[in-house]
Amino acid sequence: MQGTDVQSAGGQPSSNGSTPHTRRAPAELLRVEGVSKEFKVGGGVVTALRSVNLQLREGEFIAIRGRSGAGKTTLLNIIAGLDDPTHGRIVLFGRDLANVKEGERTAIRRNEMGFMFQAAHLIPTLTARENVGLLLRLSNTSAAEREQRASEALALVGLGERQQHRAPELSGGEQQRVAIARALVHAPRLVLADEPTGNLDTHTGLAILDLLRNVAHNAGIGFIITTHDPQASAIADAVYDISDGVLSPGQK
Repeated sequence: MQGTDVQSAGGQPSSNGSTPHTRRAPAELLRVEGVSKEFKVGGGVVTALRSVNLQLREGEFIAIRGRSGAGKTTLLNIIAGLDDPTHGRIVLFGRDLANVKEGERTAIRRNEMGFMFQAAHLIPTLTARENVGLLLRLSNTSAAEREQRASEALALVGLGERQQHRAPELSGGEQQRVAIARALVHAPRLVLADEPTGNLDTHTGLAILDLLRNVAHNAGIGFIITTHDPQASAIADAVYDISDGVLSPGQK
C-alpha cells in the first residue's frame, strides 16, 4: 500500500522552532477522458458508453449505480485495460493505456490492481488463507511470506480466527470478506469491485460497504464499485449514475 509523503509547508519554522509539515494532496490514480465504446452487432452498431469522464484519487471511494446493461461492467473492463475504448482515453497511474502493451497491462493488473465480483469465486477445497494467498504464487512470493501476508489481510477484514476454514464452512458475508482480503493481499493502488454486495442481505451488504470504505480511507487505496445497492450512496465519497452509457453525478 502506498505510503503518505510529508512535505514542509513553505519551509518556515513554527513558533516552537520546528518546521511544520503537511500531508501531500492525494495522487491521481485514474483519469477517464471522453471514453466511448461501440460494438458492431449484426449490421448495426451498439453504443455501450458515451463520452464518459471520471477521475479517482488515492483513498477515494466511488460508487457507480445503474441497471443491468447500462454500461457499468464495460466501463470497468476498459479501466482495467481488458478492452479498449472506441474513442477517448484512459490514464491509469499516470500512463495512457493506449501506449501500454498487453504484457504490461497484465503486470499492472496483477501487481497494482485488485478485483472483486458479485460472487466470491473461492476455491472450495482450499482454506481461506490459501485462497487469499493464491495471487502471491503468481509473483513467486515465498511460502512463508505468502502465509504471513494472507493472514494479515484476513485479520484486516475480521477473519483472523477463520483462516483455516474452507469456503463451504463460511457464511456468504465471510466468503465475501475473504474475497476482499484476496483483492488487498498484494497491496494494490486501485480496486475495482463489480456488484460486490449483490448476493448479500441488507445488513451484511452494509457491513461490506463500510469495510471497503474504511480500507480506502485508511490505506489510501482507490475504490470504484458498481452497484444496485442504495446503501452505497451513503457510504461512498462520490456517487455517479450511468444510464444508456452516459455517466453523470448522482445524488447521495
